[in-house]
Amino acid sequence: MARIVRSCMQSILKLVNSLIGMVGMAMILYAVWMITVWQRHMGELPFDGSDHPAPWFIYTFLGLGITLCVITCTGHIAAETANGCCLYIYMIFVFLLLMLEAGVTADIFLNRNWEEDFPEDPSGSFAQFKDFVGSNFEICKGIGLTIVSVQGLSLLLSMVLKALGPHQYYDSDDDYAPDRRVPLLNQTVQPHPYVVGDPIYGSKNDAWKIRVNDKTNR
Repeated sequence: MARIVRSCMQSILKLVNSLIGMVGMAMILYAVWMITVWQRHMGELPFDGSDHPAPWFIYTFLGLGITLCVITCTGHIAAETANGCCLYIYMIFVFLLLMLEAGVTADIFLNRNWEEDFPEDPSGSFAQFKDFVGSNFEICKGIGLTIVSVQGLSLLLSMVLKALGPHQYYDSDDDYAPDRRVPLLNQTVQPHPYVVGDPIYGSKNDAWKIRVNDKTNR
């Protein structure tokens, strides 16, 4: 029964973890699109040394996307092996990600001048993203809550999988009852009885006739 529950938890964790990976790939694709737009307007890549300020919003989006993909790979390894160390690392990554998201969200909703906490973005992508979120707030709010819920569910599933423990690839000695082992230890091989003498060939009647003939001849 424990193996069935563990297999179900592993499959669900892989599925939930894949959603986090899809979010990471979407962020990487969006960052690549912003890089192409920057190159089209500036005539150079944002990673090359230039006199323009660094487009931190592009760097942040690309870094977050790569981080989510790395977390997804770690989660798949942890779900497949059910190893305690891998699960601990995965839980730490997800927890730190949730704390980062909670801190940014709290700063935005509690601080009226939250835009001053971020440096100026020369690419203009930050302003476009802010306008898009403002015009589609309900949709973006639902997407954000879904992402946070998926991350929290993955953290919960990893904790349950850690409590179940790793796979047992061998049968424990406790699975065998003592009465099954004792007869094997006490069983001894009884030697077959044998008689020292001349070998007798043929049937018993032939042997009796030979003995009678020997007596009459004497």
